[in-house]
Amino acid sequence: MHPMLKPALRRAWRNLQCVQFGATPAHAVVVGPVDTTTGSLLALFDGTRGLDPLRAEARALGLPDGRLEALLDRLAEAGLLEDAVAGGPALEALREGGGFDRLRADLGSLSVVHREPGGAARRLAARRGMRVQVRGAGRVGAGIAALLSASGVGRVEVRDGDRVEPWDVAPGGLPADAVGERRDAAARRLVGRSAPGGRVARSVRDGRAAGSEPGLSLVVVAPRDGLAAYAPDPVPAGEWVATGTPHLYAGVIEATGVVGPLVLPGGTACAGCGELERSDRDPAWPRMLAQWRSGRRGRVPACDQGLAAAVAGLAAAHAVSFLDGELPASTGARWEVSLPLLEWRSERMSPHAGCPCGAGRRPEGVRASGPVKGQDTMAG
Repeated sequence: MHPMLKPALRRAWRNLQCVQFGATPAHAVVVGPVDTTTGSLLALFDGTRGLDPLRAEARALGLPDGRLEALLDRLAEAGLLEDAVAGGPALEALREGGGFDRLRADLGSLSVVHREPGGAARRLAARRGMRVQVRGAGRVGAGIAALLSASGVGRVEVRDGDRVEPWDVAPGGLPADAVGERRDAAARRLVGRSAPGGRVARSVRDGRAAGSEPGLSLVVVAPRDGLAAYAPDPVPAGEWVATGTPHLYAGVIEATGVVGPLVLPGGTACAGCGELERSDRDPAWPRMLAQWRSGRRGRVPACDQGLAAAVAGLAAAHAVSFLDGELPASTGARWEVSLPLLEWRSERMSPHAGCPCGAGRRPEGVRASGPVKGQDTMAG
């Protein structure tokens, strides 16, 4: 281990004895009181020294044996310590494959969120072995696919048909020179360009790829028709529920953006649960839904550029948080935002006892929040 105080957290002395790591309340930690000797030792935690050289430095400062280890343990418990050589072979392969510099900012963010030393490097390396499928290559879906690839997800597949239309073009999504091309081919190039190091990533039309494939870690449903994200059809989701594949909905409909729910099959409300629950509240809902799904659709969907970018960004962030082992706020919930005020609001999605997915028959639903992080105080 090469101990290093997390460089992503800004430092500021609150007074002559206490130093604060981190500016925001979600991750800030105060260390104190810090005497002169301890402050000198903290300055050596820069990732360039292993434990033996640090022990020698501690003895030179007059500290008794064991003081260094005790300090490191307390820093690690407070979430302030990083291991500069963590990550193992997987992260080393990422470095050798090129593009690691593009992920340094992501690594810094992970180090803030995941408190244990080496946790950030291990999660970043793990993303490389994950496979995510994005259903839809419009303004929202293409943006999500590009962001997932840029975040280091090793396999990002995109399913969509037809050809790119001028209104599909968006910054960070499909480019203007892709108009007229098949959406799957254009999305494949977008994903490949977005990948750190230019790793090969594929878009598929039929959901099948030759050879051995890792299982899907997540499906992101981002249809060009925003209705299919706002009121998702349970039929296409049946396969994911049956196979236990997590899936997240995202889209834009009529100047309203939606992110979620993230469905954990058998644990949280699925598309069928949502449809049954809405029908219980509004008896006219099934009749209207049938008309909307089967009726003649407008040629050009209403999808504001800024709103589409906001939805794609939030959905990608929720997806990556889930891939990193967390339960983001979209788990079992839908987040909505509407023009022109753009105030995000959330709605819990309750499992329905009559849905065949089984989530409504569980004694307890899955909690939709990760661990709560606050400000800690630690004596130095």
